[in-house]
Amino acid sequence: MRFARPPASLLSTLAVAAALSTLLLAPSALAQAPVAEPVAVTAAPAGSGPGLWVVRDADSTIYLFGTVHVLKPDTPWGTARVDQAFANADEFWFEIADLNNQDGVLPLIQAKGLSPERPLSSLLTAEERVDLDAAARTVGATAQQLDPLRPWLASLQLALASIQKAGYVAANGGDQVLHARAAATGKPIKGFETAPQQIGFIADMSEEAQLAMLRSGLKEFDQADAFLGRMVNAWSTGDVEGLDRLIGQEMKAESPEMYAVMLTRRNQDWADQVQTLLAGSGTAFISVGAGHLAGADSLQAQLEQRGVRVERVGD
Repeated sequence: MRFARPPASLLSTLAVAAALSTLLLAPSALAQAPVAEPVAVTAAPAGSGPGLWVVRDADSTIYLFGTVHVLKPDTPWGTARVDQAFANADEFWFEIADLNNQDGVLPLIQAKGLSPERPLSSLLTAEERVDLDAAARTVGATAQQLDPLRPWLASLQLALASIQKAGYVAANGGDQVLHARAAATGKPIKGFETAPQQIGFIADMSEEAQLAMLRSGLKEFDQADAFLGRMVNAWSTGDVEGLDRLIGQEMKAESPEMYAVMLTRRNQDWADQVQTLLAGSGTAFISVGAGHLAGADSLQAQLEQRGVRVERVGD
């Protein structure tokens, strides 16, 4: 059976895979991924561009900017408002402070990503095993080679492969580009989380939720380009409601567990950290995945529930 558009769990899987793209490489290349050099970004059309928000008090200014972690080189998203906010910052915050630091990643993948005693072949139907082998062969692997992986890792590896096949590259991702620019300024770079923490969030989900990710991905393995195109278009034109429909609402409807793990709980923790920042002084520029800045449980919503006013920055 084919769907008119990718099912929700596939949308969720691709979004999570994109978010972890700098940490999870192909099984044959689990190695450090270098931070991209600063690259030119195509300017968005006038009056367009991704959303930007600001939080202020008497002595603090904090900008909130959402990125897409994998992009094609010619994606238009540069805007004067983002450039100005970035230039004004005294420090920069990302999901992870050092994109080059892979300490603890490989041991965690080995500990939580492999289960040879409970192989995928024992969890999937005969038809699903055929689909797994077909998907794996498009990226130079086989179902047998993926068999020792836990469902979350197999699902994300296949999703990453489909993302790369569609021409989306982590080095062109908004966070990679902005991280390289931040490093060039010599100003402090800080992170909300560590790489092992990020992988642990998805690796610690229930087996049921992991299998739902994998099964959906197998049904619609070739749909990454279409979905990512819609997601990037919503982000790059500032369509926050559209982005929420594509990522947040779909994820919540299909997998409440993934929604809570990957969005709500992390946004709550980040809101606590932003409040701590606000209690200090100076200007900070925060860049996180765009899905965290859309919807009822967004970072902005979490801050407003704490009595913190958040404003969207216009042209």
